[in-house]
Amino acid sequence: MNPLLLRSMLVTGLLIAALNVIFAGVEYGFGNLPGWFWLAQLLLIPAMLAPARLFPQAMSTPPYLNRAGLYALGWAAPYAVYKLTGDALRPGFNAGASLISVILTCILFGLLFAAIRKPQ
Repeated sequence: MNPLLLRSMLVTGLLIAALNVIFAGVEYGFGNLPGWFWLAQLLLIPAMLAPARLFPQAMSTPPYLNRAGLYALGWAAPYAVYKLTGDALRPGFNAGASLISVILTCILFGLLFAAIRKPQ
């Protein structure tokens, strides 16, 4: 794997984790965040590394819908960790609604990235 891509994925995972902690800490108070929430942020590292091969493949895939699907799959794991851990802090947490939100957002991400990043 390309060292630059690997480094970019790791840094992106750490930034997403930091933002998730900051947003949750501001909303609920840093002292009120449970231990599982802090540990769950570590899942963002493998969640970013697992689909790392999808993004270069998507960048070279000419058909728009195939490219959009690859981008959506690439964002599915990291966004699911981010969204579900943040939503699980809410008292009225609904796993089904959160999962539907993750799927729809990843589809939207995929469509947008595929439109922006066309293969040369």
